[in-house]
Amino acid sequence: MDTIFFEQMAFYAYHGAFAEENKLGQRFLVDLELKLDLSDAARNDDLEKTIDYGLVYQAVKAEVEEQTYALVEAVAERVADRLLSDFLLLEEVRVKVTKPDPPIPGHYRAVGVELYRRRS
Repeated sequence: MDTIFFEQMAFYAYHGAFAEENKLGQRFLVDLELKLDLSDAARNDDLEKTIDYGLVYQAVKAEVEEQTYALVEAVAERVADRLLSDFLLLEEVRVKVTKPDPPIPGHYRAVGVELYRRRS
């Protein structure tokens, strides 16, 4: 299985369990690994045999920025569902959603979730 990846797509959204997160918003970073067979696309230099990166970005942006969820787990799940629904060549997806600046005390670089889903 081959991989298309996206690293640290940045979005501003209003997800969180605290009221101030829903009101003020914050940055979210999304990483993806899209698993599919890219051999035909590579051999034939054919965009129709792969996944359009711009369309992936727009789908992720819509899921992250147009809804509000209490949990980043829900954001990641919606992104995975949308990608598997929209891109029929996609077999498996890994979605990582990171909150680099969550409103919780302590010293850390970021918090987030990572999930893996496959077409059933």
